[in-house]
Amino acid sequence: MKIKYLVVHCSDTPNGRETTAEDIHRWHLECGWDGIGYHAVIKLDGDIEAGRPVYWQGAHADPYNHESLGVCLVGRDKFNDEQMRSLEGLFLALHAEYPEAQIVGHCDLNTHKTCPNFDVKAWWAEVKKRSLD
Repeated sequence: MKIKYLVVHCSDTPNGRETTAEDIHRWHLECGWDGIGYHAVIKLDGDIEAGRPVYWQGAHADPYNHESLGVCLVGRDKFNDEQMRSLEGLFLALHAEYPEAQIVGHCDLNTHKTCPNFDVKAWWAEVKKRSLD
């Protein structure tokens, strides 16, 4: 599977309410899916929980699932410093492994979505700028 996109999502749960990969796995099973659609979940304390293995096609950004990896931030639109540090570290590592992949928000692939409710492309530009300093 050629990865063309690294996609940031949000769980769209109330800000400050902890949600785990296991919770999302259960919700996605209840929707009739094969389990959690994301490859990783970043909890409120910044811990990164595994979702689907990277070799398993995600279910998070149709019709791009076959060429993307999805990472979900817990919350709706207010992500804390711990989450953002973890997101940065994870995406630096993913970008090193998939250097040709574009870093995008779900909303950049689906105009009917606002997820993850921040400008991922601007965030990534800042991350890259800091990593060069």
